[in-house]
Amino acid sequence: MREQSARHYADDIHVDGNALAGPLSEVFVGDVTVCACRCGACGATEPLARAMVYLNGPGAVVRCASCSAIVLRLTATPSGRWFDLGDGAALCLPAPEGF
Repeated sequence: MREQSARHYADDIHVDGNALAGPLSEVFVGDVTVCACRCGACGATEPLARAMVYLNGPGAVVRCASCSAIVLRLTATPSGRWFDLGDGAALCLPAPEGF
């Protein structure tokens, strides 16, 4: 099933991890695209810039460049920016007052 799922996403239009430089620079200091990103599915470790990033949904979906597994989801909501790290783990940076 994973192979079929990977093929499905391979047909979608995506950009590389550099697309996250702007949104993540609002949260983190420095260029986060050079940070190591380890895939929980296959164990590959690559700079975030090598990841496949899909921006055509309500947020950004980051997939492993080696196996296409989801490694991160980033969504902006009225309450703040959500970082879904998988397996139920998430971070939320609250929106500033008056946002």
